[in-house]
Amino acid sequence: MALTREQMAQRVARELKDGYYVNLGIGIPTLVANYVPADMDVMLQSENGLLGMGEFPTESTIDADMINAGKQTVTARRGASIFDSAQSFAMIRGGHVDLTVLGAFEVDVEGNIASWMIPGKLVKGMGGAMDLVAGADNIIVTMTHASKDGESKLLSRCSLPLTGAGCIRKVLTDLAYLEIENGAFILRETAPGVSVEEIIEKTAGKLIVPDDVKEMTF
Repeated sequence: MALTREQMAQRVARELKDGYYVNLGIGIPTLVANYVPADMDVMLQSENGLLGMGEFPTESTIDADMINAGKQTVTARRGASIFDSAQSFAMIRGGHVDLTVLGAFEVDVEGNIASWMIPGKLVKGMGGAMDLVAGADNIIVTMTHASKDGESKLLSRCSLPLTGAGCIRKVLTDLAYLEIENGAFILRETAPGVSVEEIIEKTAGKLIVPDDVKEMTF
């Protein structure tokens, strides 16, 4: 079966390392905050000006003035810092974020990403996505493997306007975890119960399937 949003967040959380500064984009990436290992010291950064984002609040801890970049209410952990967006983007553009997790509409075999606009549809704008993909070396894209119409989002070439070029190396979909190398998607892990054949069928770009592909466990 395809991974749930929560399982995708859990899988991304396995990429965290002690001492990391991590930016979480809007959507599925924000859920990663709920799965940071208790024994790990990770500082989560939100581009609107918060370093030290904690778990989502309960009804008793909610503060309407404490929000992330997606306008969701969040909490701040001990040692958190609040600052303006200029400082936040100086941190992002200066390469001070160890891991960036963001969503996308399309990713292709050259590591290009389209994440901000679908022609003909009303959009709010690029946001900080262009800065995030340009300023980070370690990026994980999280998205569904195919659209609601069954069209693959993993392509030979992105068809939508690009957010960044040649910047993506890791993709987690609801079906698989893949890496991008030498103009191809490399299948590293499959979601529990998802066959390699299904992933091949739903991947439009060149896909390499090594002999040591693993199945994710939760």
